[in-house]
Amino acid sequence: MSALGYPSPSGSYIVYTLGEEIAIGNLDCKSFMEKYNTEHLQMLNAQPIYTTGEKLAEFETKTKIIIKKPKTRIYKSIDLFAGIGGIRRGFENAFGKQCETVFVSEWDKPATQTYKANYPYDNFAIAGDITAIKEEDIPAFDICLAGFPCQAFSMAGKRMGFNDDYKGRCRGTLFLDVARICEYHKPKVIFCENVKGLTIHDKGNTFRVICETFKDLGYKVFYKILNSKDFGVPQQRERIYLVCFRNDIAPETFEFPEGYRSKVCIADIMDAAPVPSKYYLSETYLETLKRHRQRHEAAGHGFGYIIRQLDSIAGTIVCGGMGKETNLIIDTREHSMTPTTHIKGEINKIGVRKMTPREWARLQGYPDSFVLPLSDVHLYKQLGNSVTVPVIQAIAEKIKNVLIEKDK
Repeated sequence: MSALGYPSPSGSYIVYTLGEEIAIGNLDCKSFMEKYNTEHLQMLNAQPIYTTGEKLAEFETKTKIIIKKPKTRIYKSIDLFAGIGGIRRGFENAFGKQCETVFVSEWDKPATQTYKANYPYDNFAIAGDITAIKEEDIPAFDICLAGFPCQAFSMAGKRMGFNDDYKGRCRGTLFLDVARICEYHKPKVIFCENVKGLTIHDKGNTFRVICETFKDLGYKVFYKILNSKDFGVPQQRERIYLVCFRNDIAPETFEFPEGYRSKVCIADIMDAAPVPSKYYLSETYLETLKRHRQRHEAAGHGFGYIIRQLDSIAGTIVCGGMGKETNLIIDTREHSMTPTTHIKGEINKIGVRKMTPREWARLQGYPDSFVLPLSDVHLYKQLGNSVTVPVIQAIAEKIKNVLIEKDK
């Protein structure tokens, strides 16, 4: 590199780099610029000062540089009719650390045991019967999560608006409790999940009252029926999802997720190792199911057990025996035909068995890290009543985008 042609302050050598000049002391910027850029120097209004050495060190010591990081917006949520926490799981997957659950209500004791096993870090107790909960005792929140039961609503009398008439329209229903809590707290978002038949329940009155009530409360209502099989799980499960935004932050439109292109089948969620013999049907019980189906078919009914192909998807899993018997599979890995007390007889010879609770959990999109702490009887009921987590997560991601955009 050629010399800059500018002598060091001591005159002992020629500076070859500006880095060297910084290291030895004061650089006379004005003189330097006069020599190499006289025209531009005329634009300067003051003599440049370049601080180095001890002065620079002293300046650095006395000066505090504070970098302010933008605060992360935390959205507080409550989990009503919480079950085992499936809706919460979907929202927390979508929001990450931007979602904080501050209140949970669930009346079923076994369900609360599974809930606590998976959310042990909650610093509050799970509230029981929602009808006994005072809305003022619930902490402030931004998002209400509610998978309330489907019940018929009375439409007696002329509709006079939410404040005057909603208790008359909804009396005796658990939806009333969601409404009164949201009326008091005015959250930004209300999210609900329910069975597909909600739209035609009680000749459409149920769904109409729900939508009208939320509108009376000051919310814009969006809804859509989605199928779990489109969201990475091998289960045919259609459910209706309602997303209600408070009017002051409501978007003009809300696009529900369309699902994934990739599909999975039952074989993808089967336990890797052979399952215990208790999940296999006895020969006697299988014959009973066959006769039962024949009777219903002869009567023109559609009820009966169903053996699902491993390269297909499961039907809707529900609590009760029907959910298990309509989702039987053939698993030939069990070779022992020894009678067991679990199945009351010899294992059937073709390997027909029920899916395990863990397999049901996978059908609902729960990770294998999700704790299943109770007996099979409770777990089948809880998982059949639960939600499909990936569907909830996909919707929650859309909701998050709206909230973040509105909070800018």
